[in-house]
Amino acid sequence: MSGFGSTPPPPGRPPADWSAPATPAATGTGRGHWLKIFLVGLALWVATVAVTFLTGNSNLVPTVVLLGSFLVPATFTVWAYERYAADVGPERIFACFGVGGIIGVLGASVLETYLLSPSLWMYLGVGLIEEAVKLAALILVARRIPVSGLRYGLVLGATVGAGFAAFESAGYAFNAVISIKGLSLKDLVETEILRGVLAPVGHILWTGILGGVLFRERRGTRFRFTAPVVLTYLGVSLLHALWDSMSGIAVWLVARTTASDFQRQLFTLGYMPDPTKQQVHLYTLYDTLGLALVSLGGLLWLRTLVRRDRAAGAATG
Repeated sequence: MSGFGSTPPPPGRPPADWSAPATPAATGTGRGHWLKIFLVGLALWVATVAVTFLTGNSNLVPTVVLLGSFLVPATFTVWAYERYAADVGPERIFACFGVGGIIGVLGASVLETYLLSPSLWMYLGVGLIEEAVKLAALILVARRIPVSGLRYGLVLGATVGAGFAAFESAGYAFNAVISIKGLSLKDLVETEILRGVLAPVGHILWTGILGGVLFRERRGTRFRFTAPVVLTYLGVSLLHALWDSMSGIAVWLVARTTASDFQRQLFTLGYMPDPTKQQVHLYTLYDTLGLALVSLGGLLWLRTLVRRDRAAGAATG
């Protein structure tokens, strides 16, 4: 699959440039803002959670949702911008994060509602739809940004993915806080911590890879849907589908390896048997290992793209 780190750049492709994008003095920005944002944001989130627990003031729940959902994606975006794309300009990065993220979640919601129904292929459909709408959002908000090359595409694509992840996480957090017993702050906090930890190796990574290949194949201000772009889109959609379906795969593996005759009979009758403690622990292990493998596959793919791009730049430089 040529999208997976594929071939040397064809004639006419701009040489790869992984040098520092610009000095802080030239761009009016400094380095290290990402760490300040993360530490201050984390402190405010912890304080808000603590005060909400102590006072039971439900008016603070939206603050918890927003701080927890946006902290990691926003921090990652600032880090990537400062390190690799400071010459693009903060207003363009903000557009990719905010406008691109909102367009992505709106498009995914509409398409998934009307095109998908519960089935074995639903996860693949979700992957194809969400990666397509993020790609469309990236093209829409970045079409006038006069840059090309893998480095810029990685940053801009990851920024759109970060915005998508932030708004999507806010929705999951809102749903988690509502339970049949009222507001569940515990479920909200657990959801935000989990999604915050996983955000960099989810939407951010997938859209970063796709954006990198898209901008690598760009000529001037014209995007080209070459074979590497199409294959990369299919590849990240597959990673997305595997990620989303890992919980079901883990359940299937547990049932195949540990289910008793009695549990199998209940499955046959359409009932869900109560799992044993061993099965619960085994499910957690399978699910965690599966997500780790999918993440590792994406990170290795990213590493291959960067190494080949740098090698191509050195060969032409």
